[in-house]
Amino acid sequence: MGRIQYLAMKTDPMTTELISSDMKELGIAAKKLANDAIKLGGLGFGTSFLGWVASFAAIYLLILDRTNWRTKMLTSLLVPYIFFSLPSVLFNLLRGEVGKWIAFIAVVLRLFFPRHFPDWLEMPGSVILLLVVSPSFFAHTLRSSWVGIAICLLIGCYLLQEHIRASGGFRNSFTQSHGISNTVGIILLLIYPVWALVLHFH
Repeated sequence: MGRIQYLAMKTDPMTTELISSDMKELGIAAKKLANDAIKLGGLGFGTSFLGWVASFAAIYLLILDRTNWRTKMLTSLLVPYIFFSLPSVLFNLLRGEVGKWIAFIAVVLRLFFPRHFPDWLEMPGSVILLLVVSPSFFAHTLRSSWVGIAICLLIGCYLLQEHIRASGGFRNSFTQSHGISNTVGIILLLIYPVWALVLHFH
């Protein structure tokens, strides 16, 4: 009986060592998998996904401001934010013939039928006009560099601190009417440029 207990006690440390070595091997394999995923563009996919999310958050806030948010913040800054953060697929589509037709119709409506042109369409119309008429220096050089990302970060920081100040504090920005959606939308504006800048200078 004593011999059996002695054998059990002797094999326990061996089992522990085997388990710990297996865990180390699993950790090494996980690191290799993460590195391979990064090399295959996993982080690049994350950047493009966050770019889509940030662009739609900016469009949402822009339309919300023109309908029922009605804040005193300089929300027109969302126009250059959308310009710099809009995914390339949408940017090239709106910069081409499709965008030119939308801009043309918006200008005609604004000039000749101002009563039928709603106020909430002014900023989205400005976005389309900016996309169509911007020089290639802004449309290609700055957009694809860290400068455009830094501009997005500055705009996001400004809007967040102005929103918190207008709400009377960070806690109030989550408790007021429409506060949660607005605050989350502005925070989403910050996540994309922070992530993109970290990857750019990594």
